[in-house]
Amino acid sequence: MKHQTREELNAVAEIDAACPAMTRSQRLEHWAALLERDPERGLGALPGTEYMRLDVRDKAQCTESPLSIAFADPILRAQGLKSDTYGEARRFFELSEWQLHAIICHCHVGATMKAGWVAVQVRAATNEDGKLFSKLRETIAGWRSIRFFAHARE
Repeated sequence: MKHQTREELNAVAEIDAACPAMTRSQRLEHWAALLERDPERGLGALPGTEYMRLDVRDKAQCTESPLSIAFADPILRAQGLKSDTYGEARRFFELSEWQLHAIICHCHVGATMKAGWVAVQVRAATNEDGKLFSKLRETIAGWRSIRFFAHARE
């Protein structure tokens, strides 16, 4: 009998082994590691996520995107990743709108991006300082939308 690692077995079959729940940081690190397997691989970006209505953005997906790389992994699916949509990735990886936008939106890199670049962005999302700046951006964006709606009512 040949010994194989879990990763080698995952390449040929889905393993339905009970594994402990991963933390947010572990899920993000695992996603980054998947992307780094082929750092030069071209991946598709989602266009204009910041301009999409919330219901449309949550359902948005792109073939051969960083999200499809995550969803193709049996370990992340076993951990609870249900699809390769924007909304599911935000929920599963516990990312803010701005964090996921920085990872997946075309406005940063164009229509395609290299997997290695995405891995760097995914790892940046694990940084606690990144959460602080994301919350600050979301707060400022919220103030802008409140002012916009207040002026629209006048």
